[in-house]
Amino acid sequence: MTKPSQKILAYHLARLKDKNPQVRLQSIQELEQLGADEALDALQEVFKTDSNADVRKAAREAGRKIFLKQQNANNS
Repeated sequence: MTKPSQKILAYHLARLKDKNPQVRLQSIQELEQLGADEALDALQEVFKTDSNADVRKAAREAGRKIFLKQQNANNS
């Protein structure tokens, strides 16, 4: 799997701190699609601290899916 560019990754990680929960949700979805294992720590932080339950749930699911993809890639 190709790694996302650092510029794209930084853009979506920064948007995890946006005031608008829809923006945060969209970035979580993008990070999940990118399979960006570099985002796991940030997603964990969002899961622990975000004020919006939907954002926390999305961060948990995205982090889980990215982690599992990473594990499958390492076991191949």
